[in-house]
Amino acid sequence: MDKRMRIGELARRAGVTQRTIRHYESMELMPAGEREGNGQHYYTEESLERLRKIDQLKKLGLSLDEMREVVQLYFIDPSGVQSKRKALSILRQHLTETDKRLSELEQFRGEIQSLIGHFERWFEKREGE
Repeated sequence: MDKRMRIGELARRAGVTQRTIRHYESMELMPAGEREGNGQHYYTEESLERLRKIDQLKKLGLSLDEMREVVQLYFIDPSGVQSKRKALSILRQHLTETDKRLSELEQFRGEIQSLIGHFERWFEKREGE
């Protein structure tokens, strides 16, 4: 099997569009393909693996910037320890932010319930007159 592939094959194998690959390149989530003398870009199996890692990180809810931080570590540290620590740190931060938003939503929900009660009492008064 040829270890080099053009962008169309890479996109097909990774389950993404060519536009997505170009976007990831522009966001520095992955390096651009190697350019040959004929102007064609070629990609390697590492490019495919990088796209798979990006997909996993996307499923965890990481932003593009957060993915960029983590995905680089996957290819620097083959043990995966650094990348997993970074991902864990980001996920803990997401959990803290989510808990805060939930608390704010619960408070907002209470305010809405109070307003509904106020309006219902107002209407009951009007109907009773």
